[in-house]
This record gives sequence, structure tokens and C-alpha cells, in this order.
Amino acid sequence: MMSSYQFEEVDTWRRRLLKSAGAVGALMGFGPAGRFAWGGDAPAPQPSVLRGTEFELDIAPTPVNITGQARIATAVNGQIPAPTLYWREGDTVTLRVTNRLSVPSSIHWHGILLPAGMDGVPGLSFHGIAPGETFVYQFEVKQTGTYWYHSHSRFQEQTGLYGSIVIEPRDGERFKADREHVVMLSDWTDAEPESIFAKLKKTGDFFNFNQPTVGGFMRDVSRMGLSEAVKMRKMWNQMRMMPTDFSDVTAALGTSARLTYLVNGQSASRNWTGLFQSGEKLRLRFINGSATTIFDVRIPGLKMTVVSADGQDVEPVPVDEFRISVAETYDVLVEPQGDNAYTIFAQSIDRTGYTRGTLAPRLGMQAAVPAVDQPEWLTMKDMMGAMASMGGMSGMGKMDGAAMDHSMMPGMQHDQMNGMSDMPMPAVRHARTEYGPNVDMHVNMPRTDLQDPGVNLRNNGRRVLTYNDLHTIGGPLDKRQPSRDIELHLTGHMERFVWSFDGQKFSESMPIHFRFGERLRIILVNDTMMNHPIHLHGMFSELESPDGQFLVRKHTINVQPAQRIAYQVTADAPGRWAFHCHLLYHMEAGMFREVVVS
Repeated sequence: MMSSYQFEEVDTWRRRLLKSAGAVGALMGFGPAGRFAWGGDAPAPQPSVLRGTEFELDIAPTPVNITGQARIATAVNGQIPAPTLYWREGDTVTLRVTNRLSVPSSIHWHGILLPAGMDGVPGLSFHGIAPGETFVYQFEVKQTGTYWYHSHSRFQEQTGLYGSIVIEPRDGERFKADREHVVMLSDWTDAEPESIFAKLKKTGDFFNFNQPTVGGFMRDVSRMGLSEAVKMRKMWNQMRMMPTDFSDVTAALGTSARLTYLVNGQSASRNWTGLFQSGEKLRLRFINGSATTIFDVRIPGLKMTVVSADGQDVEPVPVDEFRISVAETYDVLVEPQGDNAYTIFAQSIDRTGYTRGTLAPRLGMQAAVPAVDQPEWLTMKDMMGAMASMGGMSGMGKMDGAAMDHSMMPGMQHDQMNGMSDMPMPAVRHARTEYGPNVDMHVNMPRTDLQDPGVNLRNNGRRVLTYNDLHTIGGPLDKRQPSRDIELHLTGHMERFVWSFDGQKFSESMPIHFRFGERLRIILVNDTMMNHPIHLHGMFSELESPDGQFLVRKHTINVQPAQRIAYQVTADAPGRWAFHCHLLYHMEAGMFREVVVS
């Protein structure tokens, strides 16, 4: 979307480099099979760390072998992930970024408060970094915490251009730890991202192998009876929707774009290891730097205490598990004991795969790896929102242009429908632009349940973090009440793989205008059955409870299916800013807007 080059040019570039990977690999330390010099049983290298105020970053094509197949990645200083950058609050940092690719590139500093011209979004913030050029980013560091950086040029993020940022407070951390580790989660595919995108445009569930099966039907029959099991499948068939469509691209065997999930650039078999001494308190800085994968994270045998969300300290929350959507960050404290290893287990939201790392006193140690949980089906509330609690489906409005009829409202009685107007439900408005060929679903009564951990995490017997648990220490940045509301609907057509705000792709939309200095409320209503992590550049988003109370300050907010969320923003950053879904293929398919603060 934001890149000027064509699909064919990218494909030719990577294929040409791949042909020479053998020769380049010899120089880079590859063995005859194309593996890195540290292949086999040798421990994988730790991501490098750069500290200070002056940084030199080179973006270049780099040969890699993550799955057993030689490929060309887009790397920074020859590494995936890119080096971890340690900054200090109050310093001015200078980052000289040189593009050694044959196509334009960029780096966006995700969640960092800076001048618009330093934000790194081609077409909005600047023109991008042309081949052979160096762009100098320079800005004052005004915050602390865990953040990350990535390309904002076409699919370079998917091919490896992402890294971690840790900003150290001048007065020391509020929550002390004896040692810390950055845990960068990401996804990798050997396929060409342009090819993946082309297949998704042909049919949105091209890579979804997690389909309803005969075995699953028989389990449903034993659980709910034949009649109800048949009724449920008939309903989904009539709607022409998939009850297990959690991710666009998955780790399922047999898919041409199969994902491999990574911890700090290492697959589960490589087993990235973070060291500790018994009794130490560890801070684990989790970052989801994936292009498209939402992860659910736990460390069996260790209680985690969440102390930061998106770089902002929160009141400590003890949990067994947390969901980290694409682009979010969470800091947790753990206290491992004894001469024991512990598995950091991160399974994908669709349950097609996982990655793992290990916390251990010594390299080479391992702990048991849990089995991946069985996926559930999306529920009525993931499809209908608040209407689901009433047992009916009329709140869905239209799906794929066809009005829902009473035959598709199992269990809803006439008096229930008549009583709906008496229930306290958030009013929604659907823009005229939502009624077109690129929107296949509307939610008229969205849910506001921030205490819901989400599909595939409900009632699993573990203490799972929710947004309702998060409370940023110190309260909101701005005590004023918002002077106006802006409501936007997250819309799409899953079969056509078109994603949008209010039914308009980026190419069809006009900028959203914020008045400089104003306090406003943004309301997002998810009219789809997929999660959407929404990121507003340049300003923090302060999430509200359903009754309007401040909860947590974030730079990325995951909106669940059929959910309504609201957050307040202070428009204190003049310029042109990006506002988009951070699922990379959704952003490229149109779920992107420009925000102008003036």
C-alpha cells in the first residue's frame, strides 16, 4: 500500500538473490547445505545489543536458513531480529539508516513519541529511503519501557525487518529485577509474501486448513445431541462463514505459505535459552513482532506478574497466561527456583502451531513442552456481540448482502426480541459507505466485555490476562473530558479479502482530522469475526471501561470480533500519522487511514 515498487520487481529481486545464496552463504558462514555456521546442535547466537545515542543500521538482503531451506531475508546489520536498541530516557538519539536493497525501505519506531517527520511511514512521514541512500532519524526520547521497530514498506516486516527497543528510565525501574531478557515473538514463511497476498485476494481462507471435520461433528453430537449439532453446522453453512477462521496464514502442514514461529529469531527446535540463577527475579520483555500471528503465552510451573503494557507501567497483575496481539508488548516478572528449566510456550491463536524458548541455569537444558490446545469454534458472541446473550441473531443485520431471517435465529422468542430496546446497549451507527460489495457483515449490538480473554482462551482453567485487569499507574495523561467522539467500524469481506474502516479501503478514504490540542474519544466497532490490533501512530490511546473510566494506556489495542471499545486521545502531535490494523495483510488490503493533526 505505502510502497512505490511493483510486485514483479520484488519477486525478481528476491529470486535473483536466492540464486546466488550459495556463493553468498559461503562468505556468510553457511555450510554446504546452506545452514548457518552455528547449525546442527550448536547454540544459536543471542540477538546483538546496541547501546548509546548514535546508531548505524544497514538494511540489506541476507541469506538465512530457518526451516531447512535457503532463503533471502530483509535484515538489519545482517541479523533477524534486528539488533536490540537500548536508549535512555531524556537522551537525543541519532540513527543513520542505510538502505542496501534494490527497492525503497523504511523503519518505523513503533509506539515512540516523536516528530511526524521521524515516524518512518513512506507517503505520510517522508518519501522512504531509496536504494543506496542513508536517512538520519533524530529525536528526543520522551518515554520509558519496551517497544520495537520495523519496516513500513510493503512486506519487508514479514521478511525479517523488525527489532526490539528498550528505553531505560533515568531514575531506575519502578519494578526491580536482577536480570532481564527480551523475548521477541515473530513468524516466518519461506514463501514470497506477495504470492501469499495474491492467494488471499483470490479467497480469504486459502490457507485455513482448520476446517470442521467428521470427527468434530461426532464429538458435537455426543456433547449436544444430533439435532443441535446439525443445526449449528447448517447455520454456519447458510452464512457461508468459517467458524475457525482465526488467522489469515497459519502453521498448518501442507500449506504453501506455512508459518514457522520464532523466539528471538529461533524456531522451537533451536530452543532459544535465557539464563538465570536460582532465586533471581527476571524481567521478561515480550514483544509480538509478527506480521500476522497472535500468540497466547504461558510458562508452565511459573506464575507471571504483568508489570507493563506497551511500555507503560501497570499495577501488577499475577497471571498464568496472556494473549499478546500483533505489535503489543508486555513486561512480566518471574522468579524461577532451583536447578530447573522452564518452557516459555507461545501457541498461535489458531492452534496450528507454537514456538518455545527456555529459561534455565545452563545452556542445553530443556523442560517439557505442553501440547497445543485444541481449537474451539467462534461463538455467537464473536459473531453477534451483545445479541448473543439473548439467544438470537437479528443483531447481525446483513451478511454478504442477504438479510438474516427468523429461520437463522435459533431459540429467540418474540417477546425476547420486543424487549431488546429496554436493555442498555451502546448505540452504533453504520456509515453509508459500509453498505457495499466489500462488506459482508454488520454488528448492530456489539459487546463491550473487556473481561473476555477471547476465543480459545475462555474457561481453560488458567488465570488469563484481560484488558479489564490492566490499570496504568498514574492514571490518564490528560484529565480533560473529550470534546467529541469519532466512531469507526472495522469492516471487511472475508471471501474477497478486503479490509477497511467504515467500508472504505485506504485508497477510497479521506484523512481523519484531529484539532491540535483537543481531547477526543475514538470508538471502534468490530463488524468482523477476526481480531484486529489497531495502532495509532504518534499518540497514546487511553482505553476506557464500558462506563467511561480510564483503564490502561497503550499504543496498540486489540479489538475482538463483534466488540466495541473506546479510548481517549490527546491530539498533541501535529502532522500526518498512520492509523491501521497491524495484521500486515489486513493493512495492505485496505484497513489503513491517515490522521492529520492540525
